[in-house]
Amino acid sequence: MTSVLLTRRSLVASGSFVIASAAVGLVVPAQAQGIAPTVSMRGGSNNYRKGAPIVDRIGGGGFWMTGTVRRAGDGVALAGQRIQIWAHTTEGYERDARSHGATLTDSNGVFRLEMPQIIPAFGQPHAHLAYDSDGFKTVFLRPVMSSAKATSLEAHFVLEPV
Repeated sequence: MTSVLLTRRSLVASGSFVIASAAVGLVVPAQAQGIAPTVSMRGGSNNYRKGAPIVDRIGGGGFWMTGTVRRAGDGVALAGQRIQIWAHTTEGYERDARSHGATLTDSNGVFRLEMPQIIPAFGQPHAHLAYDSDGFKTVFLRPVMSSAKATSLEAHFVLEPV
């Protein structure tokens, strides 16, 4: 059977180790991990139209596409960023010009665009979004809705500077 001997020397050595470990933690500053950039999704660029116009709404509306745009690394919200949105809806197909539109982020990096109800294409109700302006790398997203009955969908961009 092993016995543990507690001597004055072992207590001082153990205590010194604990104090030294804590001191190192206090001296080293906390470092942010950084926010990784969003990776383009496969199939996200299908039926993309470069330069789709900025619009107040696509079609008759009734469905809300929302999200945020931040900068990779520090996560700062990016105002004035152009996000293009398109989908297969009750009013048109993904390839139709009338199913495409773009919007800009507000001062908090938030975007919102009303559009017709998204309906399933190839078995999945989904939208397409693109960041395609200067200053950051292009990103295409293709988020799938949890239900074809949902009346909104969110997508979030974290952009990497060019």
